[in-house]
Amino acid sequence: MTTLTINGQEVTLDLDPETPLLWALRDELHLTGTKFGCGVAQCGACTVMLDGMPRRACVTPIGSIDGSEVTTIEGMEGAEFDAIQTAWRAIDVPQCGWCQSGQVMQATALLQMVPSPTDDQINDAMAGNICRCATYHRIRAAIHDAAKTLEG
Repeated sequence: MTTLTINGQEVTLDLDPETPLLWALRDELHLTGTKFGCGVAQCGACTVMLDGMPRRACVTPIGSIDGSEVTTIEGMEGAEFDAIQTAWRAIDVPQCGWCQSGQVMQATALLQMVPSPTDDQINDAMAGNICRCATYHRIRAAIHDAAKTLEG
């Protein structure tokens, strides 16, 4: 048994402790905003917040995070998240949308840690999040836009 707080609610999962968090979220809890992309933590589509930090859910066994707090895209809130969502829509970032929840999670974490990031800081923070549609220039612009919104 693994007990986690997911999006503010305590949940006990009766699953093999080696079950990846991604599958516990999607298959057991029906939180499908977190996407499967590669299964080896290389694309970022499965990014969630684990105890306030971005983490790849596809390679995180639930048994290793017993007692932790997990926030998925469905449970995100706060000024940085709101600013990112607004900028994402204004700049029309998504195309196919598959990577977007992971991109948004990573971008939100970046703004929480670095309120006014440079291009290099954005590139470094977002490097592990692949966009198959190659909207990287719009992602960077949206992060800058969100940072400006938070400053003003």
